[in-house]
Amino acid sequence: MKTWKVTLEFDGTRYHGWQEQRNARSVMGALREVIEPSFGAPVELMGAGRTDSGVHALGQVMHIKLPASDRRTTFPSLAKLQREWNDRLPADIAILHIEEAAPRFHARHDALTRAYVYQIATRKSAFSKRHVWWIKDSLDVPAMQAAARLLPGRHDFVKFAAKDPSRPNESTIVVVDSAEIADEDHLLTIRLEASHFLWRMVRRVVGVLVKVGSAEVTLQQFEELLQGRGGKELDVAAWTAPASGLFLESVTYP
Repeated sequence: MKTWKVTLEFDGTRYHGWQEQRNARSVMGALREVIEPSFGAPVELMGAGRTDSGVHALGQVMHIKLPASDRRTTFPSLAKLQREWNDRLPADIAILHIEEAAPRFHARHDALTRAYVYQIATRKSAFSKRHVWWIKDSLDVPAMQAAARLLPGRHDFVKFAAKDPSRPNESTIVVVDSAEIADEDHLLTIRLEASHFLWRMVRRVVGVLVKVGSAEVTLQQFEELLQGRGGKELDVAAWTAPASGLFLESVTYP
């Protein structure tokens, strides 16, 4: 089986997420429309992460697999494929790199970690509305950073996760490798890295961090949420951050 590893970026504003859907425009669907004609045959496409509607990517990774029954021995050069696909793709999707991979390479299963970055604007911007969450009220950034320092480690994120109908038995335990908040030039960037993330987990973590920054949630309450506890007054789902500020930043492999 012939397999390729593809790294790409996209602006998710116009798409109903990464995953193909029957009645909605998706990033993977737009890619399939361009990629399959190059091979004249159906191909398997799989991404390292399933981004939600409106979420962006700086470094999504996907694999392309031709069926084992396809016995052709010659293919266009990777540089030629990249040029052709970028010419035909919508302006908000760009192929960054293509390389041949081992036949068994799997973009999702082989990934070691995924890193997400969330952008919060603390002033109005004329240029970045689609890529930030603009918060008009002042935030206590040191308090948010103190809360973020509690994130690395093994926690039960049941309070932060939405139920994923495609994975009803998924564990809510996640080991976070790193978490940091940087504050520079009216832009807060929140970076989280872990082996995997639950559905809407990052956006809900960001939403609660903002509540910490606005003094509506204490550090103790944040810590209780990380233990899978917390009272009904902590309506985490209602605090889910908008999709506009979230980017899948990178995926690492062995």
